[in-house]
Amino acid sequence: MPETYVVITRLVLAGILGGLIGAEREYRAKVAGMRTHLLVAIGAALMLIVSRYGFDGQGDPSRVAAQIVSGIGFIGAGAIMVQRHSVHGLTTAAGVWVSAGIGMAVASGLYTVAIAATVLSLIDLELLGWFFRNRKKAAEGEERDKE
Repeated sequence: MPETYVVITRLVLAGILGGLIGAEREYRAKVAGMRTHLLVAIGAALMLIVSRYGFDGQGDPSRVAAQIVSGIGFIGAGAIMVQRHSVHGLTTAAGVWVSAGIGMAVASGLYTVAIAATVLSLIDLELLGWFFRNRKKAAEGEERDKE
């Protein structure tokens, strides 16, 4: 078992990294924001830490990891809405899922992987989001010009 401060540091880092993804979702006024992503990352990290160190080395932490992935799918499904043949919330659901993975990576001591996943997620949400929003606006402008 790692020292208590190491375990607490892992929980804090998981919360920070998950919170960064959630902050972007909050900024975009999406259904799951900073608090949700932060809690999902901390919760996933906590469950993996407990499964790994909480039972005197007995058991298989990979089983808990698999169940975290499945369970987060249910939370993500709650963020997805279908309205008039249009799907909303898919990116937010994916963000919650990634936040859980980031929490699991931090709990396992894979700090660089967790930070890289956070950076890549933010690049996707911000830069690619910006690109596609601008592309959509340009296409809508061309449609108006044709009329």
